Amino acid sequence: MEARETLIKKYVESYNSFDTEKMTEGFSDDIVFVNIQNGQVTMTLNGINEFKNQAETAKQFFSQRIQKILSFNHEGHITQIEIDYQGVLAQDFPNGLKKGQEIKLKGKSTFEFKDGKVIKLTDES
Repeated sequence: MEARETLIKKYVESYNSFDTEKMTEGFSDDIVFVNIQNGQVTMTLNGINEFKNQAETAKQFFSQRIQKILSFNHEGHITQIEIDYQGVLAQDFPNGLKKGQEIKLKGKSTFEFKDGKVIKLTDES
């Protein structure tokens, strides 16, 4: 469990510092990523390259972003974290959000592990 928490903390620290390469160091090449907002799946990515490409694209959306881990919950091969998320938008969005606007969310991320690597990551907000 300690190794998982260390890997997840490194992932979050790398996310906060916009470092895609370090974010993905603990990921399987076959990683599956699922994003869920308000109970609806908004994105599914398959494989490390799709994940990295999306992570690079998403970096442009924020001038600042911080995930803060509130808790860890381990069950079998799965570790779930609860997070506070805060970000400052770097551009205007079609949905009316404006550059410089701060967003705050609560959410959870579920990491599924196999052989010490993350094989699936599900983000929910």
